[in-house]
Amino acid sequence: MNRSKANEPDRSITRGAEQPGPQPRGSDFLQLDPADAPPGGLSDWLARRLREAIGDGHLPVGSRLPATRVLAAELRVSRGVVTEAYHRLIDDGHLAGRGRAGTVVVAAPLTAPPTRPAALPGTRQDARPGLAFPGEPAADVFDVLRAAPARVDLSPGLPDLSAFPRAAWQRAQRAVLRDLPAPALGYGDPRGALPLRAAAAAWLARNRGVRADPAEIIIVAGTAQALGLIARVLARDGITAVAVEDPGSLGVRQHLRHWGMATPPVPVDAGGVRVDRLRDTGAPAALLTPAHQFPTGAVLTGHRRRELMRWAADGGLVIEDDYDAEHRYDRPPTPALRSLLTDRTFYTGSVSKLLAPALRTGWLLPPPAHLDAAVEEKRFADLGSAALPQLVLAELMDSGEMERGLRLLRRRHRSRRDTMIDAIAAHLPGAAVHGTAAGLHLTVTFDAAFHDADLAAAALHHGVKTQPLSWHAQRPTRPGLVLGYAAVPATGITEGITTIGRALRDLT
Repeated sequence: MNRSKANEPDRSITRGAEQPGPQPRGSDFLQLDPADAPPGGLSDWLARRLREAIGDGHLPVGSRLPATRVLAAELRVSRGVVTEAYHRLIDDGHLAGRGRAGTVVVAAPLTAPPTRPAALPGTRQDARPGLAFPGEPAADVFDVLRAAPARVDLSPGLPDLSAFPRAAWQRAQRAVLRDLPAPALGYGDPRGALPLRAAAAAWLARNRGVRADPAEIIIVAGTAQALGLIARVLARDGITAVAVEDPGSLGVRQHLRHWGMATPPVPVDAGGVRVDRLRDTGAPAALLTPAHQFPTGAVLTGHRRRELMRWAADGGLVIEDDYDAEHRYDRPPTPALRSLLTDRTFYTGSVSKLLAPALRTGWLLPPPAHLDAAVEEKRFADLGSAALPQLVLAELMDSGEMERGLRLLRRRHRSRRDTMIDAIAAHLPGAAVHGTAAGLHLTVTFDAAFHDADLAAAALHHGVKTQPLSWHAQRPTRPGLVLGYAAVPATGITEGITTIGRALRDLT
């Protein structure tokens, strides 16, 4: 091997240092020229140029940037200028430092907005002009909305996926495969791999105040599968209705209806679900998000919890969807309702908001009287979730990596939440903001008379994706939007809210 050639610098990135005489300030990398920067603004200029290159695809995901000392030498600027620019994009979520692997692009390139107004994904087109997002959303509404192009995606429900601990996951995977005995590759317990059930039990005890034996936990393919299993268990007992919060998750409502459950609405206010109105429905079961109500962000008060316990004592069953309670910013999360109502609560959670939805891994804790029936439903659903990813996740949880990652995410999400609140104050004056203390989203409502689906459609037309509040309500409600902030860098959040503000002024 010719090592002299192997050690030559990459001339697509570095300039030939062998050229005699003074060198101009500039770099072949992105054709950067510091002469274009305003006086005293080199770091701002460089960060903006890098951000533009990521946005237009010149720096696709996975691209490795030049080392700070290399680029600084090419541009003939101080290394601190380049380091500061890189740090800004790391804070924004565009870049990630990978140690010896360098600084890598992790944010997806921005795409062009649609060239014409989009109909509401998955819905029937309304005949009235201007109503682009009408009617009851169809079953595939979220699939189609995810596929719709947009410059900025403010859809709720995603953590910062660029923060997924890839290196830690790879280490955990290597450790599992190194030590895995051959019999572990066969069929396993339909409840799931014991190491993950034990890790989940420890996690729930530390973070959610839930005491559970690993034998009481069923590993599921996310909350979606948990809802299907619960619905089939309830149907065995002749239960055909599950009351739901209103407003409450459209996706949850769709899943319950798919499995044959009626979903009578129960109003939600600042104290959480109205338990008196829950009694009025006559439903024997209720699906609730007590720690962080979706989408309003309300926390079920102590008084309402006591009312709910009395309702459960009279025979009611609770399905607790503890979807993102760990993401709390002002104080420790409220303990899960399961900690108080073990015998009357189906508890479900997942790692979708802690790590990534792509893992499709969660846990279900049925009431003791329903455990055997739930295990049987899981057995005949799929014989148990895939074991290898479970073992890797268990290793990751036992190592402490997931809690370290959660601490990082809380800081980043809180910063992005603050950016969104500031942008709303500046560009959506008069909007009421709800649910800022926790989670991955917030909700805004408006006093003006318009259809919030029209606002979501107008925003999508201009390249910003969000969800209308009316999607998540069965009864009439004030117009509003549900806005996710966790997966979007600060610059994208500001751009998205600014665009929504312009669309709102055009609409009203």
